[in-house]
Amino acid sequence: MTVRAVLGIRRWRRNPVCRATDRHEAWVALAALLLMLLAAPVLGWKAGSLTDDSLRRTVRAQHEQRRLTPAVVVRVAPGTSRFAQDPETAVTEDSMRRSVVADWLAPDGTARTGTVSTASTKTAPGTPIEVWTDHRGDPAMRPMDISAAHTHAVLAGIGVALLAGGATEAARRLVVWRMMQRRYARLDRAWAEVGPDWGRTGTGS
Repeated sequence: MTVRAVLGIRRWRRNPVCRATDRHEAWVALAALLLMLLAAPVLGWKAGSLTDDSLRRTVRAQHEQRRLTPAVVVRVAPGTSRFAQDPETAVTEDSMRRSVVADWLAPDGTARTGTVSTASTKTAPGTPIEVWTDHRGDPAMRPMDISAAHTHAVLAGIGVALLAGGATEAARRLVVWRMMQRRYARLDRAWAEVGPDWGRTGTGS
């Protein structure tokens, strides 16, 4: 619809029956098309760039605050016989994780026991595994990968670009609707002026 209205600008410029509102609608469509082709991609790129910078800082902070810690499986966690997927790594990993009760040592040497998630296929008691912990030695989620952060940033940029394009088209439709309403109002006023005399012979003579 927008492209067709834009193409009508050249056709309507010298058309004797072209109304001023037709030209106005075409110029509105042209402005909307330029915004969709130029402004929306720029906004998407900017949003994606800002999101990528923010997520990269988050990734660095997570890798600084979390570490892989050696642990030993005590038993499979009750009620978690089914596999569960780590939500933070779902973008880059398809591996399934299992919850187990394990023992490990905190950085200060304190023995810890708790339920942790592991991708190891061997979860028999006494099996050595590695778990993610924070600086206190408490269980932590696996840090986000740079590739996952980049994917999220790209999706955010695409989303913003599509949203900007949709908002531009909605604004164009609203402006055109308002212009049509004004056109109909002018037609109604014109008809009200000439309507009572329509078909009368010698009217105005």
